[in-house]
Amino acid sequence: MRRVHEYISGKIARGEKLHFTLVDPDKPFTREGLEKTARLMAEAGTDAFLIGGSIGVTPEEAGEVAGVLKETGLPVIVFPGNINCLTPRADAVLFMVLMNSNEPYYLMMAQVVAAPLVKKYGLEPLPTGYIVVYPDTAVSHMGRVQPIPVGKPEVVLAYALAGEMMGFKYIYLEAGSGSQQTVPLSFPAMVKKYTSLITIVGGGIRSPEQAREMVRSGADVLVTGTIVERDPELAVKIVKAVKSP
Repeated sequence: MRRVHEYISGKIARGEKLHFTLVDPDKPFTREGLEKTARLMAEAGTDAFLIGGSIGVTPEEAGEVAGVLKETGLPVIVFPGNINCLTPRADAVLFMVLMNSNEPYYLMMAQVVAAPLVKKYGLEPLPTGYIVVYPDTAVSHMGRVQPIPVGKPEVVLAYALAGEMMGFKYIYLEAGSGSQQTVPLSFPAMVKKYTSLITIVGGGIRSPEQAREMVRSGADVLVTGTIVERDPELAVKIVKAVKSP
């Protein structure tokens, strides 16, 4: 039963824009603090929680965080930097291919290693093409990424079309955690115009105005993480901007 995908696609079919809150289990937190943040974001209107990080996450940490976040009643989705983020306590996993990586491991071997665990854990796979735009972030370094020229949205579209033809349901356009700039607005606009993929955009969103611009350009789902850690009240305003663009 594809419950999380139906939940996401159903909301989008009704004309909603979605917000996902990203939580990195490797960041210092107390259970009380995480519970408070999770409630705050859920009450603001976030639609799901992502758990993951580029480095340093253990399965135990991922499981502990997933358990807390599930208390909100919202879906908990693994956003895997690697297989160490997988936990049976989540509901689903972005089953990703880092499409613009030069590293064979991220193009197929990570998926081969992860697939039996995803099956064993009963996680719902959400087939996702993952594209990292900029070169100066941890995810770009760890993933050995070939950056995307910012003035060439047709390059992103080519990746997205390839992903759609291979059966992906989602495309995730990533600026990178803590990025100083967002994904160019022309990228989600191009993907939305020429594909039926659910378009997720993350990284660099620091204001409600940026959030509105991104969802108006074509993003179906906006992800914020760093701002939730640094300024939860501003994160709430961003969620509200996504939900009422």
